[in-house]
Amino acid sequence: MPVRSRRKLTLPPSGDDARARTQRSLLASAMQLVRRGRTPSVAEVALAAGVSRATAYRYFPNRSTVIAAVVAESLGPVRRYEPRAGDGRQRVRELFSQTFPRFKEFEPHMRAALQLSLEHESLERVGLLEEPRYRRGFRRDLLRRAAAPLRDKLGRRRFDRLLKALSIVYGIEPYVVLRDIWSSGDREVEEIARWMLDALIDAALRESSGSVAREKRRCSSQRSRSHV
Repeated sequence: MPVRSRRKLTLPPSGDDARARTQRSLLASAMQLVRRGRTPSVAEVALAAGVSRATAYRYFPNRSTVIAAVVAESLGPVRRYEPRAGDGRQRVRELFSQTFPRFKEFEPHMRAALQLSLEHESLERVGLLEEPRYRRGFRRDLLRRAAAPLRDKLGRRRFDRLLKALSIVYGIEPYVVLRDIWSSGDREVEEIARWMLDALIDAALRESSGSVAREKRRCSSQRSRSHV
C-alpha cells in the first residue's frame, strides 16, 4: 500500500501578505539609506529594495511619505510614550530621560527629516516646491501631555510659551547644535538639554509667581484706597 506524503501544502501568499512584504522591504531599504546619510528619493528606495519604480510609487508617492514612514518607524515608541509622574516638572524630565536614547539611536533619521523640512521650506518660499511639503511637529503633543500639570500654575499664555521654548531643546536640534558646533558627546547633549528644561520651567514658574504677587498687591492697594 503506497504511503501518502505528509508534506504540508504551501499556499501561495495572499495579496495582502505580498503587499505587506513589499512595504516592509521598501521601508527597510529607506531606513538603511537614511542611516548611510541619504535623504533618498522614491527611485533610490525602489532600487535598493529591488522593486520597480512604479511599484515603489504605489506605496510612497514622494519623498515626504518616505521620510514620514522612516520617522514613524524610528520614533514610534517615543510618540506613544505617556509620562507616569504626577508633577509637571518630573513628567517633562521623565519624557527627556526616556526618549533621548531613542533620539541618539536614530539621529540620522531625525536629521533626514530636518533636512527635508528645511529644503521644502526654502523651496516653498520661492515658489519652487514641486512635491507635498514635509512637516514635523509630533513633539507638540508629547510636550503638552508631559507638562500638562503645569498649565494651572502658569495659565494658558505662559504654558503655551513654555511648550514652545521646550520644543527647541527637545528633539534633534540639541544634537545638531551641540554635536556639530561644540563636538559634544551624547551624554553632554542630554545633560545640557535637561539643564535647559529645568531652567525654562524655573523661569516660567518665577514669572507666574511674580505676576500673581503683583496682582495681589494691586488688589490690596485698591482696597486700601477705597477705605480712605
